[in-house]
Amino acid sequence: MTRRTACDTCPKPARKARAPLADRARPVRNAAESPLAWLFNRRDRDGNPLIGEAEFHAGERLRADFWFAQMTPNVTQSWSVTATTGGGRRGAHVADQADNVIAAAERVRRALDAVGPELSGILIDVCGHLKGLEEIERRARWPQRSAKLVLGIALSSLARHYGLIGEVPAAPRAAHVRHWGASDYRPSIDAG
Repeated sequence: MTRRTACDTCPKPARKARAPLADRARPVRNAAESPLAWLFNRRDRDGNPLIGEAEFHAGERLRADFWFAQMTPNVTQSWSVTATTGGGRRGAHVADQADNVIAAAERVRRALDAVGPELSGILIDVCGHLKGLEEIERRARWPQRSAKLVLGIALSSLARHYGLIGEVPAAPRAAHVRHWGASDYRPSIDAG
């Protein structure tokens, strides 16, 4: 026989019905703030986008992980509660959130390691800090329009890391050593 407590006899509060995933509102993103969206929406002389779709999605993925890992600089004091003293359900939620933040930071680290130290700086500036290409060129003292080329290379490498584009096949090499001598040529070594 089960023992009834006061909570068992209390009416349960009605739960809110959740809308299906397709009907839920998605967060709105301002495309005007992203230098990647600007490059993706602009066309070159031939009508091609300045960066490809795979490069755009790779950059946006890095941007989302960078933001979720809380790597963006804070401009004000955070007054949110980070832990509870009771340790109940809220404490577990904070721990799960911290695990997700750590996982996002690890994804950012792995992505930047994959592109290398030469290209990771421009990815952090453009995807993470949303700096414009002109500002990057000015600070690095690069020639005009050079940041666009470097960013394209960095985004291609990032898209390759994420698996959005395939590996570039290496040129086939001959299996034997080539030289200019005849087929029976052998170098002589003078001991003299």
